[in-house]
This record gives sequence, C-alpha cells and structure tokens, in this order.
Amino acid sequence: MTTPHPAKLRLATPDDALPLAALARRAISAKFEHLYAPEDFAAFMEEAHADEVTARQIVDPGMRVAVIEDDGQLVAFCKLVLDSTLPREYSHPQRPLELKQLYTDPDRIGGGLGRQLMDWAMATARASGADEIQLTVYSGNPDAQRFYHRFGFEKIADIEFWVGNHCDPEFLYACKL
Repeated sequence: MTTPHPAKLRLATPDDALPLAALARRAISAKFEHLYAPEDFAAFMEEAHADEVTARQIVDPGMRVAVIEDDGQLVAFCKLVLDSTLPREYSHPQRPLELKQLYTDPDRIGGGLGRQLMDWAMATARASGADEIQLTVYSGNPDAQRFYHRFGFEKIADIEFWVGNHCDPEFLYACKL
C-alpha cells in the first residue's frame, strides 16, 4: 500500500503554464461565468487566462506564481505582482504588492488550500519589503470577502472591474504589513 503524497506548495515553472491556465479557466468559470454574456466572458478569459498569458506571467520577474500540486495535479494557485498595479490613492503605501489571483479547484474549496496560499503570499510580501498587500474582490462574493478579512484585509474603496462590456462593482482591499 502506498502512502498518499500531501499537497505541495511550490513556485510555478514554465511546465505548469498549460495546466495552470486550464485550472484558472475552470475555477473562474465555475464561480463567475453565469454573471456574463458569453461573448464578454470569452473575451475576458482570452485576455486574462489564455495559455500564453499564463506562460508569460510565470517567467515575469515582476511576479511570483505559486501552485499547490496534489498527486501530480495542480489544485490551487496564487499570483502576486511585486509592484501593485492597483490604485494607491486610497491608502498611500510606499511599496504595495498586489495579490492578483488566488483560486482553488472548485472540487477542493474548503480544504485549507487557500489558507496555505495566503500564508505564502503574506510571507512573500514581507520578504520582498512590501508595506501593504492590495487585491480586488467582487462585491457579490461574500465568501471571498470573509476569507480575506480573516487575514487582516479591509475594504478601502469601491472600484470597477470590466469583463468585456460588463462593468462589475468590486472592492479594493488592503492589508498593512
């Protein structure tokens, strides 16, 4: 009898690009696809989660991408932008880091993978000298909002996020480090 290998968090490699992009599309579709017109959702997925986009992000020196692998399959991931692209005027950080995405396979939500990735994100932010982590969260996603609150994030502004021609009300969250 073989012992199961525990889920392992590691930095993504170029070999992860295709399975990571597929996981992102699956996770995002499960949670949000029903909100949008098919053409808007398809355009957004191509712009933000195409295989080539994910491949570029993995090797981008301004990003860190972590994955959790379980039994040879990617089951969760987190992307960090070392110099946040989000608005700074609401909290005035000197060195903000952006948590761009944190997603778990829809079948694995609630199993502690998100906590493992958030612990990694917080440690990475501190090690990089960031004074704040910023992220956006859909206003209609109370589960994600509760998750981020547990890590000390607070809503600092209402912002917009465009998916094709559809404008989503989003919250800008920040956590001082």
